[in-house]
Amino acid sequence: MASSALARPLAASMAGAAAAGMVAGAIMETGFPVPASQWLFAAGCLFLPSIGWLIATRRPDNAYGWLLLATADCLGLGALGFGLLLHLGDRGPAAVAGVVLLSLFPVFYGLSWIFIPLLFPDGRLPSRRWRAGAWLGGVAIAVYWLGILLSPDAAYEPFPFGNPLGLSGPAALAAIIMGSLGQVVAYLMGVAVLVSLVLRLRRATAAERRLLGLMIVGQTVTLGSFVLMVVSGETQHALGRMIGVMAVMTALPAVIAASVFRHNLLDIRVGIRGSRFFLVFDLRPTVDELLTEIGPELEEAEPVEQLGRLAGAVRAGLETRWAAVVLPDGTRLTAGEENGEAVLTVPAGLGHIACGPKLAGRFTAEDRRQLGALAVPVGLAIQSVALAARLVDAEEAGRRRIERDIHDGVQQQLVALIAGLELARATGARPETLTLLRDQARQTLTDLRELAAGIHPSVLSQGGLVEAVEERCSRLPVTTTVTADAGLRARRFPDQVEGALYFTASEALANALKHASASRIEVRLTHDGGRLQAVVSDDGKGFDLAATGRRGLGPLADRLSALGGALELSSTPGAGTRVRAWVPAPA
Repeated sequence: MASSALARPLAASMAGAAAAGMVAGAIMETGFPVPASQWLFAAGCLFLPSIGWLIATRRPDNAYGWLLLATADCLGLGALGFGLLLHLGDRGPAAVAGVVLLSLFPVFYGLSWIFIPLLFPDGRLPSRRWRAGAWLGGVAIAVYWLGILLSPDAAYEPFPFGNPLGLSGPAALAAIIMGSLGQVVAYLMGVAVLVSLVLRLRRATAAERRLLGLMIVGQTVTLGSFVLMVVSGETQHALGRMIGVMAVMTALPAVIAASVFRHNLLDIRVGIRGSRFFLVFDLRPTVDELLTEIGPELEEAEPVEQLGRLAGAVRAGLETRWAAVVLPDGTRLTAGEENGEAVLTVPAGLGHIACGPKLAGRFTAEDRRQLGALAVPVGLAIQSVALAARLVDAEEAGRRRIERDIHDGVQQQLVALIAGLELARATGARPETLTLLRDQARQTLTDLRELAAGIHPSVLSQGGLVEAVEERCSRLPVTTTVTADAGLRARRFPDQVEGALYFTASEALANALKHASASRIEVRLTHDGGRLQAVVSDDGKGFDLAATGRRGLGPLADRLSALGGALELSSTPGAGTRVRAWVPAPA
């Protein structure tokens, strides 16, 4: 099976090779003008590559479409070999090529008798018990092919130059026996598959019975028509042989086409809409098509709105009555009218997707595969919602901290300063009192500057990241070293990038002072490989990450993650702590 990117060109190439071989073989067999019966034969043969192409392009991860295309190639190349031997055959390269191609007819017959009906409708064996049967069928086809390829000239009587690869003597007899035995075993395997289809029909659901009933008819016609073709060939009955050949070539493709167009085989929805002058095949969209269609809407939507639209994509893709994206806290964003319990549920990141019943039929393996693929973007959107919520909470916590600092600190100092001024005016203050009030005013101003620096230091806006970090470290009561890459001091980066690294470094410094009892701190600022990075290391007492967590760095980690970066924390009791923060910053 091919990947999605290669599926369409590969399927088109295989179908095109089959169709070209069929048409070229038909033309070379009769020459011009080509009889109408020959065109009819070629048109009938095109059923198989067409339906194989449709299934392979719409369901590239399902083996059934590729099986049909491989069978069609054996038929088309076999027809091309037949035409080569009749029109160009000699004992040179043309004859060899013709024989090799013609020998693919047995492979076509074997695949048609055994594997196309056996793997119907989903490309899988009906049960494990058929594994041995599948191996036996494969061996029978290989023996059948090899026997025909090496049969002596007598087996190639219709052609003027016989078989240039044919064996002679006892080896020729062995080749004839191999070809005959392989054909008989492959045909009997086809009969066994027919019996298996009848047995499966008895225990199938109503929807499955419709599909299996069609395949039983097709398999019966195929096996019976092959007998008619052989008998008519032996008795020189031209009409009977033509009917047998056409039925062998078209019965199974017609059955599979009916299964797709009437019964949505493999959940491929095919309908015709529009005016009588314009026809469109309305196929069930793939995951890529669904996401491409709603991509512009997702780009413009908020994270929560994205989840609602993804729920709509799930509902449309699987054709369910309703679909819901469920967040970790139980919040549900539902497309459609949710009624009743979920029939199908799959995990999606931190949450999950729940689906109600289908509009028609039951959930298939293809539905589950498609839902699993949709769970990936849904999971990413759920993570975005969670990240956005944590950022909002962090901003709210920051606002509350600033409010508390103002209320408990600067506000109380200002109240005391105003009371002192009122008292000085009422009592006629002495110089010493005025000096004290002046010192209080200066301290209040200093505290305001410290508070403003915690919000967004002016030195960061004016001097950049390196200067701001140096200024922050210069006021620490322990030995602190700041090193930066050459040229980084003169570089400026977007405000959100510099702010994220500055406040992360500041929080790491504060933790080293409050919790680590560090005597030495090192800060390293680098810009390399498209990343702007800050590393803060201390020689403190360290801690157990599993027990303590990130010590106030969680909101900052979310902030870095929102910018496409990350925060890494490493610490061991007695061995210090190391904080590494980085964000993307192109050179």
